[in-house]
Amino acid sequence: MLLNRFGDQIFKLVVYLILIMVLLVTFLPFWNILVLSLNSAEDTVRGGVYLWPRVPTLDSYSQILKDSEILNGLWVTVKRTLIGAPLSVLVITMLAYPLSRRNLVGRKGWNLYFIFTMYFGGGLIPYYMVLKALNMIDTFSVFILPSLMNVFYMIIVRTFMEQLPHEIEESAKVDGANDLTIFFRIVMPLTTPVLATVGLFQAIGHWNAWFDSYAFTYSSDLKTLQAVLVKILSQFQTGGMVSQTQMLANSAKRNAVSSDTIRMAATMVATLPIILVYPFLQKYFVKGMTLGAVKS
Repeated sequence: MLLNRFGDQIFKLVVYLILIMVLLVTFLPFWNILVLSLNSAEDTVRGGVYLWPRVPTLDSYSQILKDSEILNGLWVTVKRTLIGAPLSVLVITMLAYPLSRRNLVGRKGWNLYFIFTMYFGGGLIPYYMVLKALNMIDTFSVFILPSLMNVFYMIIVRTFMEQLPHEIEESAKVDGANDLTIFFRIVMPLTTPVLATVGLFQAIGHWNAWFDSYAFTYSSDLKTLQAVLVKILSQFQTGGMVSQTQMLANSAKRNAVSSDTIRMAATMVATLPIILVYPFLQKYFVKGMTLGAVKS
């Protein structure tokens, strides 16, 4: 008995050490980016800035927030996230609901039809041709409509709905509720935890998306924040011409910023907002484990 207890303590210690290592590996790089973005450029070139800024300053953020391209990219990203994520959740849920009903005619065939699209696609060029034929190239709709449906998330929501008590729907039908009433007033409130999860994933996808802005839009007014950030990082790394970060730094020499601090500040501006959303949705993840039980 004593030996088993000792073994359990050793196992817990090993698990805690592994978790601490994972935390350090994932958190320290992010923290270092934050520290460098808050440190003076003149002091940063000396090196040795890791855990805390030696000469704290907000000059890099001040310069970032003055740049019209970054501000426009932030607005486009916020707009596509606020519009795209809720619409996507609604479309995914409206498809998952009928596919979760056992009395749906051809239910197995419909499920296989959608699953097929997860494994096979036409490729980038046919995809571009379809978007062009639909007049979606270089329009804001190219950010919203193609991402309305995600089959993987639909399967998650469908599986969650299949575990809901059927007695609730039967009771609602006895009281005269139709399918739309059941869907909006019963099913969707009960699936709030999984919808919050899918909504968060979709919001993260929209916030981090840059390729569609890079490949399918030409106007600078439609460039997302991540696309602007990729442009900043790539121009700095190539070094073939004066990078945008260097131009920003040169235009604000009085603020003691550099291309490095500008890049770090731009990275934080593009990363922090979506991270701050998670704590507000965390309760739904915990609540999701307690749903689905039926009292008999």
